[in-house]
Amino acid sequence: ARRSVHRQRMGRIGGRGVACDNASRKCAYCEWLMASDTDDLFAAALAVQANAHAPYSHFRVGAAVRTASGRVFSGCNVENAAYPQGSCAEAGAISAMVAAGESVIVAVLTVCDGEAIGTCCGGCRQRLREFASGNTPIYAAGPEGVRATFTLDELLPHSFGPEHLSEFQQ
Repeated sequence: ARRSVHRQRMGRIGGRGVACDNASRKCAYCEWLMASDTDDLFAAALAVQANAHAPYSHFRVGAAVRTASGRVFSGCNVENAAYPQGSCAEAGAISAMVAAGESVIVAVLTVCDGEAIGTCCGGCRQRLREFASGNTPIYAAGPEGVRATFTLDELLPHSFGPEHLSEFQQ
């Protein structure tokens, strides 16, 4: 029943569904998804952070994304001696999500060590924008838990997304 309520409320952007098309009042399904707290996202990101391959920077990052179906996908950063060839944790989580046939992100959590609040890099913010709406919560966590919460619009204001190309897709 919750899925049918969600499907009735889902917006369409560039051929992809967004978590909810009403920023002021989320649909019942989105409320239910977010009511489960961030514990599952944090656990998944923290677990995969331990697998990060960061022999050069020693800056291990874990990321987890929750999809509109409620599933959680995770990824870790993978560095490479040829620096531009590495990949970010968020990119790994997004790849796992797409490989599983999902395409709508409703929440993101990243975890990293250190004192500073670690947010997604610019490239990952744009990657997330492909699959998430502007009001999607992005949780920045440390080993102890969530340190800060942002929306995608706060981290990537006035962004370029799939809907900007819709007029060219006929």
